[in-house]
This record gives sequence, C-alpha cells and structure tokens, in this order.
Amino acid sequence: MAKELQIDIVVSEPFAENSYIVNRPGDKKCFVIDPGFDPEEIIRRIHERQLELEVILLTHGHADHIAGCAAMKEEFPSAPLVIGAGDANMLTDPLANLSALGGMEVISPPADILLQHGQTVKAIDLMWEVREIPGHSPGHIVYIWHEGEPPVVFGGDVLFQGSVGRADFPGGDGPLLIKGIKTKLYDLPEDTVVFPGHGEPTTVGIEKETNPFTTGRVRIY
Repeated sequence: MAKELQIDIVVSEPFAENSYIVNRPGDKKCFVIDPGFDPEEIIRRIHERQLELEVILLTHGHADHIAGCAAMKEEFPSAPLVIGAGDANMLTDPLANLSALGGMEVISPPADILLQHGQTVKAIDLMWEVREIPGHSPGHIVYIWHEGEPPVVFGGDVLFQGSVGRADFPGGDGPLLIKGIKTKLYDLPEDTVVFPGHGEPTTVGIEKETNPFTTGRVRIY
C-alpha cells in the first residue's frame, strides 16, 4: 500500500500509538506525524537514514500523540510544529491534553502553524488537504494526499480498522464523530489507505462495508 511513499512506523507505549516518519523513496526530505512517547526512536531512525525533517504534523492534541514534540523540536528546531486550530490549546495544557488525568504532565511547545478545515499543507513536495473531523477531540484534523495511487490519509484517532476513536473524553462527541467519518472520509475513493493513530492500516472501502460503528451495528454515544 502507498508504494509512492516510504512510511516508517514507530509504535510507542504505553498506548501503542503510531508515530509515522514519511518520505518519498530516494528523497531525504521527511515529515513526522504525531510523535508519541518514544521520540528517541523517531530521532534515531531519522538520523540513521540521514533524513531531513521538514515539518511535524499533528492530527490532534491528546498526550499520546504529542508527548514527543518537545524532544523533536529540541533536536530539529527549524521544523515547524503544525496542528488544527481547535486543538492548539491542548499542546501546553496538561488538563486539556488529558495527561494530568493520568498523573503526569505532558507539555509541548506551542504550535508554529495552525490549520483550518479545507486548507492544504505542503510536506515532502506533496500537497495534503486538511479536513477537520471533531468528535474524538474538538479540533481533530486528518491529512489527505489525493494524488497518491491509491490516495492516502493520516487519520489519527478518527477511523480505525473495525473501530472508531473514543468519544467519551472531555470534548468528545460520538454522533459528531460518526457524521464526520461518513461525510469527510467516506466520500474518498474506496481504495484510499487510512493510516490510523493506533493499529493497522485499513481502507475507506473496507470500513464503509464492515465497520460496525459507521454501519450502525454498534452505537457510539
């Protein structure tokens, strides 16, 4: 899947969160999606492969997706930190990013760039469309590369293989999440590959047909 991209996945504990290092084969420019609790491994792989980090893209502001931001910015200070405007406050607020609820305090540097629904962001010389899909967090966004064969989505905690993101956190909204998936992901081609924040990749077509939450077999509140 996604043969036009080289995608290196770092799974960080304790939440088995997927951080992605993305480049084009033969090109040293890369970006990172959602650096979690293992930034040292992300940094090690970038240096080992002699890659050049352009930008750090965040899908949302929960602690397991931003825990590595401070270390990444310290190592790569010229790489801008990017997040949806609706989740920007979560970077610097341990209560908002839920880390304080777990007895820790995750604090990220503030964002360098804030994105809105419908904007595009350039990374590794490709244009990624930004779509806001709230419900798991208030300002959750996804990044879509339409020109890929197949198209590619980095979807954070919106849509998983056979599941969807939790909606019982502060700021969550289950019906809004399901509506967003149906209107802002399920309109993509069925072979679109979704790289989620947890678990294995899936496709839009598979989830449209079989996902119990979006087909209505399981109700989310």
